[in-house]
Amino acid sequence: MSSTESATEATKPVRIETAEELDALVAEHDRVLLDIYTKGCTLCQSIEPVLGNVAKATDVVVAMINPQTDMSVAERYTIRSVPTLLLFEDGELVDRLADGFQGAQAVVDFVENDER
Repeated sequence: MSSTESATEATKPVRIETAEELDALVAEHDRVLLDIYTKGCTLCQSIEPVLGNVAKATDVVVAMINPQTDMSVAERYTIRSVPTLLLFEDGELVDRLADGFQGAQAVVDFVENDER
């Protein structure tokens, strides 16, 4: 089963490894929340269960990528710190959240923000 197939019924974050997988996921789904993390980042580890709750509470597909597996992702989206959350709607990057650890309600509010 591919990452995009498992994301269609995802109630937990889907792990992807390449920019190509990200592009396919974003093309296939109306809304995608991407968590950019690195191994060994304690804030990144802390936010993972939060993202599972966000996946269950919203209609957004939640994905995670370690940019160390494909540095073009970090370059493409100018990632300067982790964790960084990127929100895609209809194939376009519409917002980012790079304020360190965020609780589930803060991330849900970020995803559900109608003012963008």
